[in-house]
Amino acid sequence: MSKDKRICTQCILDSDIPNISFDEKGICNYCHTMDRLDKAYPLGQKTQNSLEGIIDKVKISGKGKDYDCIVGVSGGADSTYVLYLTKKYGLRPLAVHCDNGWNTELAVSNIKNMLNILGVDLYTNVINWEEFKELQKAFFKASVPDVETISDRANLKTLYHTAAKYGIKYIIKGNNFRTEGIMPRGWTYYDSKYFNAIRKKFSNVKVKNYPLFTDFHYLYYMKFKRIKIIKILNYVNYNKKSTKATLQKELQWRDYGGKHYESIFTRFFQSYFLPKKFNIDKRMIHLSALICSGQITRQEALDEMSLDPHPPQLIDQDIEYIHKKWGLSKDEFDQIFNQKPKSFRDYPNRFKYIQLLKKLRKLANPNVMHRP
Repeated sequence: MSKDKRICTQCILDSDIPNISFDEKGICNYCHTMDRLDKAYPLGQKTQNSLEGIIDKVKISGKGKDYDCIVGVSGGADSTYVLYLTKKYGLRPLAVHCDNGWNTELAVSNIKNMLNILGVDLYTNVINWEEFKELQKAFFKASVPDVETISDRANLKTLYHTAAKYGIKYIIKGNNFRTEGIMPRGWTYYDSKYFNAIRKKFSNVKVKNYPLFTDFHYLYYMKFKRIKIIKILNYVNYNKKSTKATLQKELQWRDYGGKHYESIFTRFFQSYFLPKKFNIDKRMIHLSALICSGQITRQEALDEMSLDPHPPQLIDQDIEYIHKKWGLSKDEFDQIFNQKPKSFRDYPNRFKYIQLLKKLRKLANPNVMHRP
């Protein structure tokens, strides 16, 4: 670490993190935000009562229907545990999977096991590969760190669309602050103007089947269809280590060795593409969250960060698989990878407009919690 770089005295986030600041004790604003979230969702009877009230509302909303909630499943620990919890609480979930063509064989096996053991139906949206491939390649060619937003938005559209299709009012997700932390603004970005600018500049693909999700879709599903998202793991004592042990015992689940490694592309993206090209290592955020929630020590996190982020035995294999699946030669892949890093600011976007709306919302609701 350089002499000018500062690191939080409580977690492992440093001064390279966007929008970070430190108090007089050297504790960063991300840690303070984690503290506020912990106070908003304290582990105890009060939060348990809140969760039970939410569960009752979900059950009431699903009366007379085949399902009362949607749970997106990837085969990862978070989504698997969410499905496990919904059944434990007596809900009738429909599992939804968005297949973008990058699943590992282990992910397919884990999903199959959990569905069979829990007795849950599955709805799978198989994305048109030719469209999806060209969109991924376009963002890769644009040399921006936002390639995975193509998958993220497709997943979100699939969840909302399926909920609306079956008349379901609740989507239960595995996002949580205690193990995932608070992702810095600027590490990833998306808006529809930015999406279309890159699509048109770096591909010839016409969006016909790809599940495009715009701000209009969000407002439609949230305001008109009144579909709500519940982040159930914020309400429970979600310990990553003990959760994995439970899943292995109860659902024959097998670990992937890393967060989001259930996808071949995401494994490459998070453990190699982002750290190597953009100096973005999401382990810092996840490990800092585990420190703040008391699941690991600061030294354990630092020890983890000293290791290579990508599995050495897999990275060459993953790169070869990806460039061939994309229809690129290794030279073409390397040439694009080695281009100068860019950001959404290098392309047409609605960032200023979105920031203005956020400021107006903050003025209207000063007590609403905002990330750094």
